Parts: sequence; C-alpha cells; structure tokens
Amino acid sequence: MTALTATVVRLKLSLLRGGLRQSGGRRAAYVVSAVVVLVFAVLQLLGLIALRGHAHADALVVLLVGLLGLGWAVMPLFFPGGDETLDPTRLVLLPLRTRPLVRALLAASLVGIGPLFTVLMLIGAVVAVAHGPAAYVVSVVAVVLALLVCVALARAVAAANVRLLTSRRGRDLAVLSGLVIAVGAQGVNFAAQRLGTAGLGQLDPAAEVVRWLPPASAVGAVDSVSEGAYGLAAGQLAVGAAVLAGLVAVWARSLERLMTAPDGSTLGAAEADARDRRGGSGWVRLLPGGRTGTVMERSLRYVWRDPKTKAAWVTSLAIGLIVPVFNAVQGTGSIYFACFAAGMLGIQMYNQFGQDTSAFWMVALTVSSPRDAYVELRGRALALLVITLPYATLVTVVTTALLGQWPRLPEVLGLSLALLGAMLTTGAWTSARFPYSIPQEGYKNVAPGQTGLAWISIFGGMVAAALLCAPVIAGTIWLNVTVDGELWSWVLLPVGALYGTAITVLGLRLAAPQVAARLPEILAAVSKG
Repeated sequence: MTALTATVVRLKLSLLRGGLRQSGGRRAAYVVSAVVVLVFAVLQLLGLIALRGHAHADALVVLLVGLLGLGWAVMPLFFPGGDETLDPTRLVLLPLRTRPLVRALLAASLVGIGPLFTVLMLIGAVVAVAHGPAAYVVSVVAVVLALLVCVALARAVAAANVRLLTSRRGRDLAVLSGLVIAVGAQGVNFAAQRLGTAGLGQLDPAAEVVRWLPPASAVGAVDSVSEGAYGLAAGQLAVGAAVLAGLVAVWARSLERLMTAPDGSTLGAAEADARDRRGGSGWVRLLPGGRTGTVMERSLRYVWRDPKTKAAWVTSLAIGLIVPVFNAVQGTGSIYFACFAAGMLGIQMYNQFGQDTSAFWMVALTVSSPRDAYVELRGRALALLVITLPYATLVTVVTTALLGQWPRLPEVLGLSLALLGAMLTTGAWTSARFPYSIPQEGYKNVAPGQTGLAWISIFGGMVAAALLCAPVIAGTIWLNVTVDGELWSWVLLPVGALYGTAITVLGLRLAAPQVAARLPEILAAVSKG
C-alpha cells in the first residue's frame, strides 16, 4: 500500500513537471497563477487572524469554510481538465484494488496549489476562533479533517461523473463557469453591501446551520471548544468524520464500478442520433418546414452544441437576468433595467456568419439570390426569437414584481420588444457588412487583425439600434410626462411589438441583398484564423 501511494504521488508530480515542460508560456502562466493564488491566500490568512477577538468572527469563518467546501465540490464539474489524475479510467487496465487505490489517490490529491491554498485558509479560520490550549489542540485535528473532507468531496464528485466529464458534452459544462462566476460576483457584491450597512451580525442565523455541515463543522468544533462546549465540539467532529467516511465509501464504490463496468456512456447518444435521422426529435417537428425550419434547427443546435456559441448565450442569459434583478432586490434599480435582457440577447444576432466559422462555405453554396439570403437571415432571427421572446418577457415580469410597479409592465415590455427588433435589424446588417472570424481554439473571440471589425460591428450596431428605438423611447417619455400617461401606457405594448416586428422585417430585407452580393468577402472574413 505504501509503495502504491508513493508511486501515485510521484505520478502526480511527473504529470505536473511534464505539463510545465511543454512550453515557456505554460510555465510562466503556472508560476504567475501560483504566485497570485499564494499571495491571495496569505492575505486571507492575515485577514482572518486579524478577526481574532471580533464578536462575530466565528460566524464569518464558518461560512467562509463552507464556501470553500462548496468550491471543492463544483471544481471537478467546471474544470475537468485541470487535473489528469481526476480521471481514474486511465488506470482501468492496471491490477489495482479499490481501497489501496483510494488511499493513493487521496494522498496525491494533497499535492498542488489548491490544497496549499485550502490549508492556509483553514489555518486562518481556526486561529480566528481558537482560544485556549484545548482549542489549539483541536485546531490541528480540525484542519486535517476539513482538508480531507474537501479533497474527498472533490474526488467523489469527479468519480461519480467521470464518464460525463470526459465526454464532449461533459467538457461543455465548463461553459457554466461563466454563469457561476457572474452570479457569484453579484451575490458577493450584494452580500458585501448588506454587511456594510447591517454588520456581521446578519451572518449568525446562517452560521448556526452551516457550522454542522462539513467541512465547516470542523471549524465549528474549534469555536465550541473555545466556549467550553466540549460535548458540542465532539458532535461536530463526529459529523465531519462520518461525512468523510461516507465520501470515501461513495468514492470507492464509484471507482469499483468504473474499473469493472463497460463504458456505455455513448450508447444513449448514438441511439438518440439514430432516432433523429429516422424522423427528427420532438422539438424539431415544431419548427416550420422548408429552408426556414432547417436554418432554425441548425442555429439552435449551434447554441446547444458549439462551446463558443453556448458560452456567449450563457453569459448573455446570466447578465440579462442578474443586472435588473439584483438592482431591484437592492432597491436601487429601475424597472427599465428589464430591457437589459433583450439587449444582451439581441447581441447574439451580430456576426451571424462568423459563428459558422469555416463551415459557412456550405451555407454559401445554398445562397444564390437575395431571396435565399433573406430566408437564411429570417431563419436565424426566428431561432433567436424562440429563446429571446419568452426570456425577455420573464425577466420583465420578475423585475416588475420585485419593484411592485405593475402599471408600468406594458410599456417596459413594449420597449423591450422594440429594442429587440432594432438589435435584430442592425445585427443582420452588420453581419453582412462587418463579418469576422471566431477562433475555435482558446479563449479569444476575435481572430488576430479583426478586432476593429468586431468593435465596429457590435458597438456601431448598438448605437444604431438605440437610434432606431428613438420613436418608441420618445413615446414612452411623452406618456410619462403627461397627466394621463399611466392610464394610456398600455398602448406601448402593441406599439412596441408592431414596431419591433416591422423594423426586423425591413432590416432583414435590406440586409439580404448585401449578403448575396458579398458572399466571397464574408466567406474569406469568417474563415480567417
């Protein structure tokens, strides 16, 4: 067992060294990221130590350790490629027993920047709440127990989902990290503002619950010993130990299943694809016939399957909801922030052909006239509306409910629909006039040398969309300054819907000849890089 553990730890170190030897840029990125993480960890350590003696320090550190454990739980889902040893299927051909393998992988998991960061955070947490010799003795046990719970939690989640995480769709889960980061940032901002006005005492009710949830229960045990509640501390440590044992057992069962069961993770997908080829899936049958339905299906499949397209949609959906809702919850928002949802999703109409990359040549072969180009643009716009219309309506209703301004719902929804129509219009036109390539590899969204085109397309189009919305905006202002404005504001809903529809149809018809005439230039631009 000792030999296997040492071998797996050396394997982890070898994988790390091998990755750093691939290029100087990778070494530099690793060193810089390691330094940044360690500096942040040290600052957190000093900050937690400075909390020592504060009346509500226990509540804060318990919640921080709880969030730390949550981070370890979701890390394998969002970053499955961050650690090669998270994939136990690489060891299926080796004659290894489950229990020794669990111990070896657990030891290897303690090697890296993540565990070091966690240890520093845990040390700062226990120092902030430890008072007396007995508390310091328990602190040593608490740090080890909390660290093992975090690592075992990450391993159990990774082993239970490894078939998914190593598939194409599983790797697309990393796209959700943008959503989590966006929501988390707004959540932290909201919580910080509340704490700044109400004080740390607001954390006490939540901390009373979290202090019984591992790994935070280990820190809660240190605080209980400091207060002389030894029985309570023993219970919290027992909960942590029991959860650790349960996680290891779940992890071991997942490993045994992975090492002995055949991989049938792709059978369902193959059968589903076969059904689609035979007659189409249920949602496809709801689409219109002809080229319009084909274009809509292709566009919607891009949204679901293409990582770059999915990332853009997830980000737009998240920000379109977060901005109006969080401002409404904080009491500082305006109901007109609900238009943010339509604006963010309307951006997806920009650079339509660049989203196809080099595959656009297959589309270009089917466009021989402005009529073909119009049907192509119409199908793409309708696919966008399938998602955008219900989503923008939902965000508007939620924002209105949070602010309690129901009489303004029709005018805001009408304004959102007019803005969406303007975005579709300018997006279709800029897609024809200013196309640019989106690299499929890496994190760049614009090919080198085309940054200027991207700026002109997006920001120029957004300015033009704002100008196109001027009549509806002027009507909204006029109704709000008249005496009977609130009585007649409902008119803006049908006006906005009709106006948005009219300018969308007009914009698609004006952009279609541009697409048909500039097909070679568009193909060359979107195929670059």
